[in-house]
Amino acid sequence: MREDDLAAVHALEIRAYEFPWSLGIFRDCLRADYPAWVLDAGGRIGGYFLMSVAAGEAHVLNICVAPELQGLGHGRALLRALLRLARARRVERVFLEVRPSNPGAIALYDSEGFNEIGRRPRYYPARNGREDAVVMALELIPEG
Repeated sequence: MREDDLAAVHALEIRAYEFPWSLGIFRDCLRADYPAWVLDAGGRIGGYFLMSVAAGEAHVLNICVAPELQGLGHGRALLRALLRLARARRVERVFLEVRPSNPGAIALYDSEGFNEIGRRPRYYPARNGREDAVVMALELIPEG
């Protein structure tokens, strides 16, 4: 992901989420040098991920796939690319939060080895107030 991708990334974010990140959040992530990749879907951005890495741990900040491309394996491909990148940076543990109301994402993370380790009460904005977050983690075993 580069600065000139941000308009398309933000437009995708708005289409995919009821409570999207602002353009400024994406810009701040790039300026902080967070790993951020986009998915090329026939010459346009069809998805993306951002993560932070520090002290042997990574935090999945955002994984998004265009609504019309969901269910085709792109989310799994993005997650696996993120995990390969985390391993290359010698990350030992990856954390993420996910909405309990997003069973598809929870199933994806579970199938890739993530385990629920807790909850963050009232973490996400929701239509009727706030929604908890399911906190998940994956221990990475070094390859080779």
